[in-house]
Amino acid sequence: MNPALAGIGMTSQRTRARMIDRLRAKGIANETVLAAMAAVPRHIFVEEALASRAYEDTALPLGFSQTISQPYIVARMIEVLLSGRAGLGRTLEVGTGCGYQAAVLGHLTRDVYSVERIEPLLAKARQHLSQIPGIQVRLKHSDGSMGLPEVAPFDSIIVAAAAGRVPPELLQQLAPGGRLVLPVGGNEQYLSLIERTPQGYTEARLETVRFVPLLSGVE
Repeated sequence: MNPALAGIGMTSQRTRARMIDRLRAKGIANETVLAAMAAVPRHIFVEEALASRAYEDTALPLGFSQTISQPYIVARMIEVLLSGRAGLGRTLEVGTGCGYQAAVLGHLTRDVYSVERIEPLLAKARQHLSQIPGIQVRLKHSDGSMGLPEVAPFDSIIVAAAAGRVPPELLQQLAPGGRLVLPVGGNEQYLSLIERTPQGYTEARLETVRFVPLLSGVE
């Protein structure tokens, strides 16, 4: 393995394994998700000055008023999407950020699309993802609240920023039987799981969360 990917000290494989143990202790039970989390070197996705904190269960700043989500939230959202299903299928990520969550998704399905509204951040994500062998994620600089209609429908949609309300464009791009997981709210936010059934859309409200807001437009 590339030494930079393997890490040393606080970025080592042993430190990464401790992160997985903490995720199990916090209730993440899907071994497929845990294996994907274990496979991704989170330290290459954060600023070098923060690399020693990469495997803490906390969000870290990325610049541009954005953060890399805490490992538990990444694992939890993906576990919710996968629960009771054979796989994620065609997946859309809204909010590429540094590319970390996209890398985890890329270990679970080969059909991942990710959109990011901040172009310099997307450039960083592209560079980070290029270091991970075998990962195929299609990236696009665009307004994530509009989804990616030219590639829809999606079996799974995961949103990494909090929407004041569920964007109707994302609902429309959900395939029959598909799932959308996203944080909803302003000062008080909760994780929402939406499923498209033959009878329409159903929503389950999960735990409280804290995300940066989902903004429209591009930068």
